[in-house]
Formats: sequence, structure tokens, C-alpha cells
Amino acid sequence: MSCMETNQQIKYCLYARKSSEQDERQAMSIDSQLKEMMVMAERDGLNVIETKQESYSAKQSGSRPVFNELLEDLRSGKYNGILTWAPDRLSRNAGDLGSLVDLMDGGKLERIRTFGQSFSNTPNEKFLLMILCSQAKLENDNRGVNVKRGIRAKCEMGWRPCMPPLGYYTRGATGGVKDVILDEERAPYIVKMFEMSASGKSGRHIRQWLEDNSVRTRGDKQIPLSMIYKILGNTFYYGEFEYPKASGKWYQGNHSPMITKDLFLKVQEQLKVPIKSKWGAKEFPYKQFLRCYSCGSTIVGEEKLKSRLDGTITRFVYYHCSRQVRLNCKEPYAREQDIVHELSSMCNELITNLTDVEPGLNEAIDKFTRMTRVTHETYSPAEMIGGYIKYVLRDGTLFEKTRLVRNLNVKLVLHNRKLVRQM
Repeated sequence: MSCMETNQQIKYCLYARKSSEQDERQAMSIDSQLKEMMVMAERDGLNVIETKQESYSAKQSGSRPVFNELLEDLRSGKYNGILTWAPDRLSRNAGDLGSLVDLMDGGKLERIRTFGQSFSNTPNEKFLLMILCSQAKLENDNRGVNVKRGIRAKCEMGWRPCMPPLGYYTRGATGGVKDVILDEERAPYIVKMFEMSASGKSGRHIRQWLEDNSVRTRGDKQIPLSMIYKILGNTFYYGEFEYPKASGKWYQGNHSPMITKDLFLKVQEQLKVPIKSKWGAKEFPYKQFLRCYSCGSTIVGEEKLKSRLDGTITRFVYYHCSRQVRLNCKEPYAREQDIVHELSSMCNELITNLTDVEPGLNEAIDKFTRMTRVTHETYSPAEMIGGYIKYVLRDGTLFEKTRLVRNLNVKLVLHNRKLVRQM
């Protein structure tokens, strides 16, 4: 049987791959692979019945969708040969290499053709294939080790291996190493942010100040509140950095610090949230179904404690616009007791049908009804629902109030300290 006849009996799939990762930028492009291999297929009379291509790294086993399709097509007998530029286009990991060898052992894969070699189901050729793919894996692993070593050496020299934070930028220097230098336009504002925070100014106050002074990001966007707090907590500004993040490995930067470490520590003290005021520690039940009339933002609650001359402490709770939509929203604060009073006045309209509420609330209203009937004459269902709502608003537990407002079937907005139905 001639070589041409043998090639025609093998049905090939042409597979081309190029990693999208930086470590394979020098690899031959997919178009070049396809062109070179099709020329070889025509020259040698290879029967190529399908072409597959993808841009995926081969470092992890089973991570390439097109390669996985290739394996399934081989198992189903759609074709029994692979045509590819080089062995490392097929595998850089032991898992995918094992799948290819298993297909050879099972007679599903008769031949792998590359630009310079051919591998069939013989011990020597399979062994050579495994050596070449294992060598590709070794090169890949060594490259990772070398990259990490290079990053570590860069950190020890004082250069953080990523984009510097706002207020700095990089420029090219001799030897291929980039210098991190001050952004003369934004740096003074960053310093002022730390000084304002150390003096007790809130993040929202700083954000408004930045907007008033037209200070924007590199992408010419407004600086959000989250970015302000990220800046205020970044040690890079006083000259130190941690890399990788949360690794506990700290380095002294080779850039010019903007602030002193003492100023940074003062800011961190200001940013600390007292345990008694920890986020989520307080619950404000009436915020869950209210919106701001003017801008549509959510409503948040705020607690104020006032010490009396007799040593007692009085607690006041206020609800107000969160200003998520409009920073300068002018809707005034409303006292919780006023909100309770207004809800009580419309109690018969808040829940009209017990079949629409959750079972726990239905059972609570039924229990309240049975208890009330011991000392009172019979009331209508609507009156009993209204009585329960008034009881919860006035004397209910936090859980009861939260469960109640979760089941209210009206939409209310807060406007000029009044509750208004939202149509």
C-alpha cells in the first residue's frame, strides 16, 4: 500500500491554537498555522475533512472548548487523525496529553501529523510524543517560576509590578524599567484628601470637594466614593506596598511619597468604624419599603443619641434620602415617630387581603385576633388587620416590624417629612 493510499485512509482534523496569554505572544499566528499545514496537506495528499481553531491557553487540563470537541469527535469516529503545527499546540499539560495517548491506545486516533514529525500508535512514537509535550509543560512551568522571580526582584528594587494609583503615572526609563513619578496635576489634591480625612471630613464631603474642583480619574470620569476610600487606605502614598495583596510581604517603594506615614495612620484612625456603629448592627425597619420622592434613591435610617443633664440618654431615629441617585438631594429628614404616626393613620389601607401575605404574618394576625376577642367584642377582618398593624407599629419587636413592612402592598415615598402614595 502506497504512502498516498495510507494518508487517504486517515481522516484528519486540522487543529490550530494560539494562546491569548502574554506568555505565547511569539507563537505562530492561527492564520499562519492554517496556511502552512494546508500546504503540507496538499503536498502529502492528506485527507483533511474539518478545521478547528481557538485562542486558549493549554496550561490547564480540559479548559479548551474546541479541543474538547476534537476529543469527542475522535471518540465518535468522525476522524482518526490530527494535523497540527507542533505537539505543544495540542497539549502543555498532563491531562490533555493523557487523553490523546488513551485515544491512540484505543485505536481511535491513528496518527498525529505536525510540520516536521509524525506520531502513530507505536510505543516509540507515542513515547516521543509524550516527551515533546512534557517538555512543553516543563518550559511552561519554568516560565511561571521565572516570571514570579522577576516580579519578586522588581518588588525588592522598590517597583510595584502594576499600574500606580491615582496621583502617579509611569514613564519609560533606561534599561526597560519604567519610573513611577508624581502626577503634578492630581498629586496636590490627593494630599489634600488625606489632610481633610485626618481632620474628620467624611468621604461624601471629600467627593463633593473633588467634584467642585473638577478632579477626575485618568479616564476623565468623576471619582466615586469607593475609589476615595480605596485611595485613603493605600499605603503606596507614604512609600510602602504589599505584593501580592494580602500576602504579608511588604516592600519599600522607590517612588516619591506624597504623605507621611503619621498622616496615613491618622486617617486610618478616622476611618475606623466604632463597634457600636458597625455597619448592619442597627436595624431600621421602615427603610425597606420607602423611596425618596425627589430622586428615587433608597431611604436610610440614622440613630442619634442625646445625653440629658440627669445622666439618661435619649434615642432619636431619623430617616432620610441615601443620595445614591442625586448627591445634593434636598429632601429633609423625617422622624421615625412621625412615620409611625402616618402609617398608623392609613393602617386599614396597608394590607387588604390576608391571602397575599406570608404565612408567618397571617398566623401572627390570627393569634392577635384570638387574644383580642377575649376582652373585646367581635370586629371585622379589616378592623382586626388594622388593629394588629397599629399594635406592631407602636409596641412590636424589631422582627415583627420588619416582617410587617415586608408584606405591605402599597408603594410609599418620603416627601417633606410626609408619606405619599407612589402611583
